[in-house]
This record gives sequence, C-alpha cells and structure tokens, in this order.
Amino acid sequence: MRALLALFIILLSAAEVRARTVTDSAGRMVEVPDSIAKVFAAGPPASILLYMLAPEKMTGWPNPPTAEERPYIAPPYRDLPALGRLTGRGGTANLEIVLKTKPDLILDFGSVRDTYVSLADNVQEQTKIPYILIDGRFNATPAALRLLGDILGLAERGDMLAKYVEATFAAIETVVKATPEARRPSVYLARGPDGLETGVVGSINTEIIERAGGRNVAQAAGQSGLVRVSMEQVIVADPEIILTWDRNFFGRVKRDALWAGVRAVREDRVYLAPTAPFGWIDRPPSLNRVIGLIWLAGLFYPKQLGHDLRETTRAFYRLFYHVDPSDPELDTLIAWSMGQAPSLPKR
Repeated sequence: MRALLALFIILLSAAEVRARTVTDSAGRMVEVPDSIAKVFAAGPPASILLYMLAPEKMTGWPNPPTAEERPYIAPPYRDLPALGRLTGRGGTANLEIVLKTKPDLILDFGSVRDTYVSLADNVQEQTKIPYILIDGRFNATPAALRLLGDILGLAERGDMLAKYVEATFAAIETVVKATPEARRPSVYLARGPDGLETGVVGSINTEIIERAGGRNVAQAAGQSGLVRVSMEQVIVADPEIILTWDRNFFGRVKRDALWAGVRAVREDRVYLAPTAPFGWIDRPPSLNRVIGLIWLAGLFYPKQLGHDLRETTRAFYRLFYHVDPSDPELDTLIAWSMGQAPSLPKR
C-alpha cells in the first residue's frame, strides 16, 4: 500500500511539473500543459492564427473549407472536421463537441473585452480545459504570434512569422508617413451585390486600407463599423480606387450607368480582393489580412512599394499557409486583384 501511495505521489508530482502558468492578452493567468498536442479554435480568426502557426495541432475548422478554398490549404488539413464556433454571432459549437475533441487548450483570437473574458472563464470552469484569449488587434499581430508560439512550444516559428509582419509594417509605414494625406489615394470599399455597404474610417473592416495608406472616403460622424450609403454619396466622394470582394458587384459595376460617372470606374480602377483560403481585407479579420496589406500598399504606392504580386503571394502562402500555389492557381486567385482577367486554359 505504501509503495502504491508513493508511486501515486510521484506521478502527481510529475503531472504538476508538466503544467505551467501563462498570462494571456486579457491578463488572465491560465495553467496549461507543458506539452500541447491538440487545440480547439473558438472561432474563425483563432483557427487562422492556429493554422498559420501550428496546423498539426488543430482539432478542426469552425466551418469546412469550400471547394474554392481547398487548393490553398495544405492537403493534410483540408478535411479536418467542422466543429462550429464558440464565439461571435451564430455560435454553433456546444461544450459537448468541445469535450469530444479532447483538446489540451481552447484558443480565442480577437477581442479581450469583459464579455469574452467572462465566456472564457465560464467555458474553462465547465470543461476544465484551459482557455486562452489572445489580442486580435491588427497592430498586435507580432505580439500575438510570439505569445501563441511560446504557449505552444513553437517560439522560433512564432518569432519568425512575427518578424515578417514587423518588417512589412515598418516598410509600409515609412512610405505612408512620408506621403501627405492629400496625396494619398482615395478609396471606397464596396460590400454586397449593390456595393452600397461599406466600413467607415477606423472600422475593423477597413483598417488595412487605411494602414496601407489609402484615404477611406466613408466618413460618418458618430458612426462606426459597417454602414449603408447612397449612390449619391459615392458619386460625391468620387473615389480613385474601389475595392470589393463581391463578385456579383464586380461583374456588373462597369456596366452600371449609375456607377459609370465614378472616377474609379471611369479609369478602370475597380479591384476584386482575393478570398481564398481567407479574405485579404477581412472575412474574417485575422492574420489573413497581412497579405492583403501588402497587396494594397503595392496598389496604392507602386513606385515605392511595388512588387511582383505573384511571387510575393507564392512566398506568403508557402510561409503562412503551408502550400505552394501553381501558376494556374495564382492566376485564379489574384488576376482580378491586378486589374487583369484570369488567363483561360488552352483548348
């Protein structure tokens, strides 16, 4: 009996040694296993952060990749199960699903406001699974990569990706700061099939446009986030560049008499943002926006920040998405974002 008791104490002590305490972005002290093999992503932004840093630790996707997205996700991870989401509108993952996946850690990436802290605390209490909150603000991207890298035991990869983002931010910031605001291109983000939904200055939906040095023409005193605008407001704003990811709008805008008088349409400067495997502007607002930032900065300042978008995209997808897109896949992905039609296969 004494021998069994001694063995139990040794095993318990070993378990305690294998646990460690980390501090997340909300200032919560969370005890996590020293070795983390499986992570449940609480929502789409967290799943993208986890996929970029440690895809082998994913338990599944909030939503399954579409047929269009699958070629840009590494083969071992395309068919991971769809588990739903714990956070955001329309949360579909219940705690039974979480428990069935048996994760070592639950990860959320985004807001660290009190609402999300309360959710994290409640889920952690009910499941007994450590729950980490990481600040999802775009400015905090390098810190997020380093924090999660440390937690997952992948500090070297986290630091490498963080340095890539820091170098990107610094190069673009230098050019934007040197450009008077009046000389920065005016830009309108057209959302929805009619193009009349947009994000106002400072919204999470347009923040990379502004960070890339574009002057967002949607300004509404006292309003934030997404707003509906009128065709008359767009005509008055007369943006030099229109960005969209809605293919219905993109397909009809150049033939629409109402839009014909807008400068961006007249000068053929309407660009379709890539969306595979994740959106380049938002949808969701996670690290997928880094490649969108690079694209927009080169579009806005071609002389100072111009680059070979094909090779830049290929390198980014190789480093962050673990895939090496073929030339036809790159054509499909980025042609319209360069103001070109995708090349058609030869018959």
